[in-house]
Formats: sequence, structure tokens, C-alpha cells
Amino acid sequence: MEIKLDDLSPKKEDFISLHQTTGWNAKGLYTYDQLYTAICNSWYSVSIYHDKNLIGFGRIISDGIYQTLICDVMIHPDYQKQGIGKKLMKALLSKCEKEGIKWVQLFCAKGKQEFYQKLGFKTRELDAPGMMLFL
Repeated sequence: MEIKLDDLSPKKEDFISLHQTTGWNAKGLYTYDQLYTAICNSWYSVSIYHDKNLIGFGRIISDGIYQTLICDVMIHPDYQKQGIGKKLMKALLSKCEKEGIKWVQLFCAKGKQEFYQKLGFKTRELDAPGMMLFL
């Protein structure tokens, strides 16, 4: 299967279609206009296409020096377990390496930790967890 990686934001309707396969907006906390604006404001993103269809996406939020967060990594369910997620992550990490970023943080969906561990990510120590505030 031939896939194409692109570092431009996907078309809005393509992003919405892919995002809806994840179930991440089930509570409707954000409109798709807001989510699309968010991805367009990313430091770097990668879109993956097969036959001009968006099948994968991931992005980085960063200051370009040391605070770097990979998030919103998604592969269409019909294309999972085919190495596409690994290619996507390698593209994101390659950008970090090119820019000299040494510490990369990651948000991942529940149950996907093993995938990221195979790429070298480690779970934060229990006595050094991140924190959050939901407003």
C-alpha cells in the first residue's frame, strides 16, 4: 500500500471525518471548528493519506526548544496495525531531532501505552505525575 505523508494541515472536512472515528469528542466539549483551529495552530503536524483519503494524523505542540508535547495521534481504524502509526510517529520524532529537542512528552489514548513503549517512550514515575485542571 502506498501512503503519502504531508506536513500541512489536512482539509477541515477530512480532519473531522478522521477525528470522528476516535470517539474522543463524545462529550461534545469542543466544536469541530475549535478542534480544527487547534490543529492548525500546532508547531508541527503530519497528515497521512492513502488514495487521497486522510487515514492518519498527529501533531506537536512546542515552544521549539524544550517543551514539546505529541498529541492527537490517530489512525483510521481500517488502517491500524499496518505500520502507519509507527511511520507517523517517526516523522514527528524526526522533526524534534532535527530541531535539537531532547525531551518529548506524549498524551496517548487509554490502552495505547504499549504501542508508544515500543517506540522508546516510558511512563512517568508515579511520584512525578503530571497534573491537570479542567475549567
